[in-house]
Amino acid sequence: MRAAVSDLVAQIREDARAHGQRTRPGFHAIAVHRIGTWGDGQPRPARTLARAVHRVLNTFLIRNVYGIEIYRSTVIGRRVILPHHYGVVLGRWAVVGDDCIIRQHVTLGKATDLGPDREQPRLEDRVEVGAGATIMGGITVGAGAKIGPNAVVMRDVPPGATAFAPLTKIMRPADPVATVAPESTA
Repeated sequence: MRAAVSDLVAQIREDARAHGQRTRPGFHAIAVHRIGTWGDGQPRPARTLARAVHRVLNTFLIRNVYGIEIYRSTVIGRRVILPHHYGVVLGRWAVVGDDCIIRQHVTLGKATDLGPDREQPRLEDRVEVGAGATIMGGITVGAGAKIGPNAVVMRDVPPGATAFAPLTKIMRPADPVATVAPESTA
């Protein structure tokens, strides 16, 4: 049991170094997740305590204050960074590899309610996910891939590739003289 606790503490310290600060909400979310998953493999008293700590902190702080939703069954690798915290949802059966960066308003989840629950994304090591990206279904995002902001990804992304949303279309304003109402000469 003592070795298991020291392994948990070492892993949380590694996460703290990766985040750069222990005060970041993303680090808190990862640490609470680690406590919850660590408890699953422990004897009954430690398991009960770890699950209670996880449930309280995850519900009241991580989800309701920070806006991060991570299930205890989500698999999270080492040194995963959540630099900005609002709107992050990591699905119940999602898998996140080592050294990944997941930015704000990102969802990893099921593509439809009709398929099996476990059809959720798998991010391999060193994947970077941009703000607002949505990754859905039983797909794999290969090692070193980058997902651009606001991209909707529903098929496999090869290792090292970049997936991004279409660029914004800019429309020129109409003739400025015609859009201004004429002055009244009363």
